[in-house]
Amino acid sequence: MDTAAAPLSAEMLARFDVAGPRYTSYPTADRFVEAFTPLQYRQALEQRSGGVGAAGGAHAPLSIYVHVPFCESVCYYCACNKVITRHHERAAEYLDALDREIALHAAVLGREQTVSQLHFGGGSPTFLSDEELERLMNSLRSAFRFAPGGEYSIEVDPRTVTPARLAHLARLGFTRLSFGVQDFDPDVQKAVHRVQPHDSVVALMAAAREIGFESINVDLIYGLPRQTAASFARTLQQVAQLRPDRIALYAYAHLPQRFKPQRRIASADLPAPPEKVGMLAAAISTFLAAGYAYIGMDHFALHGDGLAAAKRQGRLHRNFQGYSTQPDCDLIGLGVSAIGRVGATYSQNAKTLDEYYDSLRQGQFPVVRGLALQRDDLVRRAVIMALMCQGHVVFESIELSYLVDFRRYFAAELEALMPLVEQGLVTLEPDGLRVTATGWYFVRGIAMVFDRYLQADRSRERFSRII
Repeated sequence: MDTAAAPLSAEMLARFDVAGPRYTSYPTADRFVEAFTPLQYRQALEQRSGGVGAAGGAHAPLSIYVHVPFCESVCYYCACNKVITRHHERAAEYLDALDREIALHAAVLGREQTVSQLHFGGGSPTFLSDEELERLMNSLRSAFRFAPGGEYSIEVDPRTVTPARLAHLARLGFTRLSFGVQDFDPDVQKAVHRVQPHDSVVALMAAAREIGFESINVDLIYGLPRQTAASFARTLQQVAQLRPDRIALYAYAHLPQRFKPQRRIASADLPAPPEKVGMLAAAISTFLAAGYAYIGMDHFALHGDGLAAAKRQGRLHRNFQGYSTQPDCDLIGLGVSAIGRVGATYSQNAKTLDEYYDSLRQGQFPVVRGLALQRDDLVRRAVIMALMCQGHVVFESIELSYLVDFRRYFAAELEALMPLVEQGLVTLEPDGLRVTATGWYFVRGIAMVFDRYLQADRSRERFSRII
C-alpha cells in the first residue's frame, strides 16, 4: 500500500475528526467487567502452561508489559495512571510487590516461558534508579527466558536520564528507547508543565545512537495549549532533523472532567479544531517528505525500520502497546493498572497502589476486572485487527477460521461500509475488503463499523479522536 501517494486534504481530515477507539484490543478495555476474577485469570494461565493457550500453547513466546506509575512532576496533558512524588524511596515497596506478582506468574507458568517482547511504561520508568531497574530486570530474568533478538523497550523521560544512564539501560538488555518529547516549543512546554530543552534531547539522541540502540522512538502530541501552526511546524522540522527511527504522533484529548491534571489547562489556550486538523495535515506531509512511511493511525517509521518492513510485508500486529513486529502472542501485564491478554481473555490489575499491594499481600493476582471473549468477539476481533494491521480482510480466511458466512454474518456492516466505499476509503472486492491508500489514514473509522458494542450504544465520548 503506497500511503505516500494518498491524496489527503484538510477538509477530509476534518470530516473524520470524530471520537473512536484505538483498537489496541477488541473488545476495548472500557468493556471489561468486574465479574472477571483473579481465579479466571489463573485458569487462563494454567491453560497456557498446559499447552492449550490460544496463542499456540506453552511454546509460543510471551510479551510482558511492566507499569511503573511514578513521576516526579505532573504533565498537565497526561491521562496515564500515575503517582506524582519526589519520594524515590516509595519505589522499594513497589518493587517488592512486583517481585510477588512475578513469582505468582512463575508458580503457575513455570520458569521456562520464553519472552520475545518487553515494554516498560508509565508514569516514568526512569523514575527508578539504575540499581532499582537492575533489580527489576533480574527478577524478570529469574522467572522468564528472554529470547535473543527480542524487542525490549523502555519509555524514557529525557529529564531523568544522562548518556551514562542510557548506557546502563543497554547493559540491562533494553534494545529500544522511546523518548517523550511532545513538543519542543518553550511556551508550549511551560503550558503543559514539562520543560525539556531541545539541546538536551539532541544530546541524548546522539548518545543513544552511539551506544547502539536498535530503534529510537519519539512521542509527539498535537493540539496542546499554546500550540500554533507555526510553532508546531518548527517542532516537526526539529524532529525530522533528529531522524528517530519511529515517531508516534498523538492527538491531545482534552477531558478535564476525567483527568484532574488537565483542569490546569485553560480551554482558551487550546488550538481551534481547524488549526488542530491543520497540524495533523502538516505532520503527515512533513514526515512523508522526510522519508518516513506511514504505518497506521498515528505512527511513522523510517523505511529501513522493522516496523516499516512489517507493514510492507503484511506482518504488522497490534497489542496494548500499539503496533508491533512481534507475532500475535499472550501478554502478561505487571504492575498497578497493567492490562494483559492470555488466551481468549483480557485482564486488568487494580488501579490504586493500596488495592494492588493488598491483593499481593494476600497471595493473589491483583486482577480486578477483565473479559472472557465470546465467539462473536473473536470473529470481530479478527476482522478489526486485519483492518488495523494489514488493511485487508479476506472473507475466506475468516469463514474457515470461525465457520461463518462472512457476507451473511456481517450483512449490516457491509451495508454501513458503503458510504466509505463511495468516499474512496475502502473497496469491496469479490473475495474481501481492502483499505485504500487514503483510507489508511482513517482506518479506525473503518474498523468502528465492525464494533458491535460501539454500534449498540453509540457512546463514543470516552474515546480520543480517530485522527
